[in-house]
Amino acid sequence: MLAQPLERQPLVARAQPRRLRAAGATVLLVVALERAAFFGVAATLVLYLNSWRFDWTGPQASWAALFFLGACHLLSPVGGWLADVYLGRRRAVVLSLGLYLLGTSLLLATALPDGRLALCSDRSSSPHAASSPYCAATLYGTLLLLALAASSVRSTLTSFGADQVMELGRDATRRFFNWFYWSINVGAVFSLLLVAFVQQNVDFLLGYGISVGCVGLAFFLFLFATPVFVSKPPRGSQVSSMLKLALRACWPQLWQRHCARDPEGADLLLGHRSTQLSPSPQEDVANFQVLVKILPVMVTLVPYWMVYFQMQSTFVLQGLHLHIPSIFPANPARSSAALGAWGVGYRIPEAWLLLANVVAVLLLVPLKDRVVDPALRRCQLVPSALQKVALGMFFGFASVVVAGVLEAQRLWYVHHNETVTQVIGQDVYYAAPLSIGWQVPQYLLVGISEIFASISGLEFAYSEAPRAMQGALLGIFFCLSGMGSLLGSGLLALLSLPGGWMHCPQDFGNINNCRMDRYFFLLAAVQAATAALFIYITRHYERMRQRPATPPCPRTGRG
Repeated sequence: MLAQPLERQPLVARAQPRRLRAAGATVLLVVALERAAFFGVAATLVLYLNSWRFDWTGPQASWAALFFLGACHLLSPVGGWLADVYLGRRRAVVLSLGLYLLGTSLLLATALPDGRLALCSDRSSSPHAASSPYCAATLYGTLLLLALAASSVRSTLTSFGADQVMELGRDATRRFFNWFYWSINVGAVFSLLLVAFVQQNVDFLLGYGISVGCVGLAFFLFLFATPVFVSKPPRGSQVSSMLKLALRACWPQLWQRHCARDPEGADLLLGHRSTQLSPSPQEDVANFQVLVKILPVMVTLVPYWMVYFQMQSTFVLQGLHLHIPSIFPANPARSSAALGAWGVGYRIPEAWLLLANVVAVLLLVPLKDRVVDPALRRCQLVPSALQKVALGMFFGFASVVVAGVLEAQRLWYVHHNETVTQVIGQDVYYAAPLSIGWQVPQYLLVGISEIFASISGLEFAYSEAPRAMQGALLGIFFCLSGMGSLLGSGLLALLSLPGGWMHCPQDFGNINNCRMDRYFFLLAAVQAATAALFIYITRHYERMRQRPATPPCPRTGRG
């Protein structure tokens, strides 16, 4: 067998599909552990910041959660670029997991009194202010580091895992993405059932300690499995060449000035043509034309992500103001002293509502993979990835409509002075006498939407991208999802200004004087409008696929 100086593979990998499957399975296990750590941070972040440790207001805690979730996706191209240019995907994953371990350790330190004193200074010297919450700089810096690590892991690990099974055929790649999402939700189940319970009812210190352990285990497992991985060398970034092609196509006068200053770079379009694996200028042009076709489709998914990330921000805030029953309700007739003592004050974690979303994915992905998809193929009725994305948008729209109706009903009880006082940890919330179980439908609808919109969107981005741009397109996909979260955060901040629906400074720590129902209905309207736009753009995209691409702007020559 000929030596492979630039591409390290397991010995006789092409003749050992079992080894390729083992490599793919290892990646899925690492994904599950990383997601367990991620949800250990994201699912209870609002509760952590809203607790006695920091006393952030409800909107402030929601902004931080949306900022973290948005940055986790917006920074995805950074990891993809480093992997493509310098590190390769395997080493990029290793570096990202190392940063992940550092970030989770810093967050763990903030749960310690001495850690807060060292990282945030004495609270008495930094009195709480609504405009500048306590320890904001440290917490936002830690969340940003975690976001960079999580985004890099997810973007590079996704394409790295697909690389492991690519030689097994297109169907293996499709199934990998299905099970990739299934693994994400296995990690989420573990985190929500155990870590969220510990954080809400025992101590955030122990809960964050479990998250640190999950990241450490993922890090060492990935290093241990290195010999079985297919590791491809960095092929170079196409970011600069794509920017130059856009400049040449849309602003020919500026392009001519650039040619005059750098004729060699203009001729090559990309400054690293020395390696055999680098795309040629002709390939760059073809890739740019594909990118021009794909980007409008992906951009119209941004409002869907605005809806999706409410699940870990405003949905959590809403749940804290619904009646959360105790896990061991008092029963004088039948109770043991030991059980009663252990269960006092242990309420069902609000984050457990995310399990409705998770269970929907865990149950429906295997059903879709094993039953629905084969049946549709036999009948030749398989919908395209874009048709499934449109269906996912509909379910996302339905979820925020349901959330808005529930919030309007909750506020009706509040305005009629029908509230219950509940203590979560050491914090008091004034809740409506509606059970938190009424939130299950909106979480379930988001889970169904994720199966269609998110999984199919990933499949679309990977399968439609040129091979040299698969990592970059997946990075853009996650980046745009982050933009959706940040836009949702910006909209929430805008509505929290004086006169806005979410402006209720006199209601510290609670949202009973806010109008979050209108916020949900506004998101539903935005999703409905962009879903119609998405359908129009995808029809145009399908037509463009049938004919050669044309430049998006007039060209005046090569310069």
